[in-house]
Amino acid sequence: MIEAQLLTKRYGKTVAVNGASFAVQPGRVTGFLGPNGAGKSTTMRMILGLDTPSSGDVRVNGKPYHQLADPLRSVGALLDAKAIVGSRSAANHLTWLADSNDIDRRRVSQVLDIVGLSDVADKRVSTFSLGMNQRLGIAAALIGDPETVMFDEPINGLDPDGILWIRNLMKSLASEGRTVFLSSHLMSEMAQTADHLLVIARGRIIADASTDEFVNRHSAPSVRVRAVEQGELANALTQRGALVEGAPDGCMVVTGLDAAAVGGAASAHGITLIELAPQVSTLEEAFFDLTRDETDFHAGQLTGSTKGI
Repeated sequence: MIEAQLLTKRYGKTVAVNGASFAVQPGRVTGFLGPNGAGKSTTMRMILGLDTPSSGDVRVNGKPYHQLADPLRSVGALLDAKAIVGSRSAANHLTWLADSNDIDRRRVSQVLDIVGLSDVADKRVSTFSLGMNQRLGIAAALIGDPETVMFDEPINGLDPDGILWIRNLMKSLASEGRTVFLSSHLMSEMAQTADHLLVIARGRIIADASTDEFVNRHSAPSVRVRAVEQGELANALTQRGALVEGAPDGCMVVTGLDAAAVGGAASAHGITLIELAPQVSTLEEAFFDLTRDETDFHAGQLTGSTKGI
């Protein structure tokens, strides 16, 4: 379990993390989301004792990380898949980690098998692809069979088979009662993997909820509709307070009224409907709706020719 109380980190006048309080519970996958520069990596580094908090407190399994007697048995982490000496083999790297924490060397072959690197165990890490480095980093995080695991962007460089594998691995670890803390920018994967979400923006925790609750709370329901009298329907819906936007395929997307209300408006005006379907809200939509005003970097819209860019 990971517990933070009023966790704060300042770099000069810049506040990277601002009074963050949260708990990452065992038995579920907790996703950690936030725009670039929101404070995710700094928070993870403070959990692992790599950065010292300016104020506040964070504990893993009831203790600050530096007080853990057997750190690799308590918490395993992957923050940077490239932070490995390239001249070492995968097996040598893991053996060194095992010896440093008095872990049985038999565990090395076990974690290599878990991450699918048994066939390249004796190859130099410098020859590995990014995806293979990610797998080796995950093996290193699991070497001590820890109660708590943390992964920062573990999907980077993985092919579709690897993404499916890591999704199932995260769920499997949580089902064993472990604490799983996962940061990723891939919303589609987070939606399928995380049971619970923490969202950070400008150093503050702005959401702490189950994934389903988060999506339902922070996204507006919408309805996809197509009618014979499209213009008349748009006017009727707008008069009832709905927001109507055109979709690329000619349908309209209606926000502010549910499907029954849209159908009722059409019936009241004698409008023939061709299509009427509620739109399923997504984690990506909910995340961007919540953080739209919480990011320091906004891309502009391209207009006209892009020649010369």
